Amino acid sequence: MTDDLKKAVENTKDAAHELEHRTKAGFEHAKRDIAGDAMTTGDKVKSFVNEDVEKTKADIDEAKRKLREKT
Repeated sequence: MTDDLKKAVENTKDAAHELEHRTKAGFEHAKRDIAGDAMTTGDKVKSFVNEDVEKTKADIDEAKRKLREKT
């Protein structure tokens, strides 16, 4: 497999993972918006943490793609 092809495959995988993580983060945010005050404080905290974890995972996948593009 050539380096360019390998990079393209890896970039595609990372882009798909990034999209997955950003979607999950969006769902967490929407869940809080919809449930509002019906959520307990603990549930809201868990949701905030889950959203941040998913955003961080997405940012890591994006950074891997950008780093790969520079090489």
